[in-house]
Amino acid sequence: MSLLKGRSLIEPDDFSLNEMESLFKLAEIIEKDEKYLRDSCRGRLLASLFFEPSTRTRLSFEAAMLRLGGNCLGFAESGSSSASKGESLADTIRMASSYADTIVMRSPKEGSALLASRYSSVPVINAGDGGHHHPTQTLTDLLSIKLLLGNIENITVGFCGDLKFGRTVHSLAKALARYKAIRMIFISPKELILPDYIKNNLQKQNVDFIENENLEKSMPELDVLYMTRVQRERFFNEDDYIRLKDTYVLNSDKMSAGKEKLIVLHPLPRVNEIAIEIDSDPRAAYFKQAKYGMYIRMALLASILGVNI
Repeated sequence: MSLLKGRSLIEPDDFSLNEMESLFKLAEIIEKDEKYLRDSCRGRLLASLFFEPSTRTRLSFEAAMLRLGGNCLGFAESGSSSASKGESLADTIRMASSYADTIVMRSPKEGSALLASRYSSVPVINAGDGGHHHPTQTLTDLLSIKLLLGNIENITVGFCGDLKFGRTVHSLAKALARYKAIRMIFISPKELILPDYIKNNLQKQNVDFIENENLEKSMPELDVLYMTRVQRERFFNEDDYIRLKDTYVLNSDKMSAGKEKLIVLHPLPRVNEIAIEIDSDPRAAYFKQAKYGMYIRMALLASILGVNI
């Protein structure tokens, strides 16, 4: 894991498949024994800089650092930082990197994490930059598939909902394209289809994928269903959001067409796109997925900070 020491993580391709596999193995060890690596990061500081709201990502990173014995500093919204006074991102990062051993950052602006990494004297972890990437959610998603299905190859993955603005979809599709015999089905209204640059990337890698608007038709084919919410904060027109927000709602009727070993994932938060009745279905894995996020972030922080494993 020393290969990751001092490395930043800005987008999924920053780590090789072998490096990701090493992280998954470490996360699996931690999942089986939560005391493993406890206090291994004592004396280390994580700067948690969230310019955009977050629940799971921020709390899971902070929980991960605390469980490793380190401490956290930072802010949970931009209004409590000097960004509200006009301070540049570059200056904020220069300051934070002088206090902490690594930085995790979320911003509504695409490319902000890459910019931050150029001004930071410590590793930067991208916790979401606008509609661009969310690589640690991707690690979480891949770990969930691996633990629940046993492998990340020869499977059909369906992405449903907001595929235009969904950075978790963009990151996961890009990462899955690196695995063997992956088939993807992109299910969305025409207004929220996957961006061309993602589709072009998949075509260059000869990934088998199709697009459609019908969740019910796709259900029997899927090994993984990745549901997403229609993101109100990405819309400029409230009327468009209201018209599209309930396009897809996963309920018991739709789930009845799914495979016995189907797993349903969701980066959360959910709004209306998964009915509460689905929570009791053994194929619903999104809350397990959220907890796996803490384990993979523990593995990531320990590796980036150079813990002897």
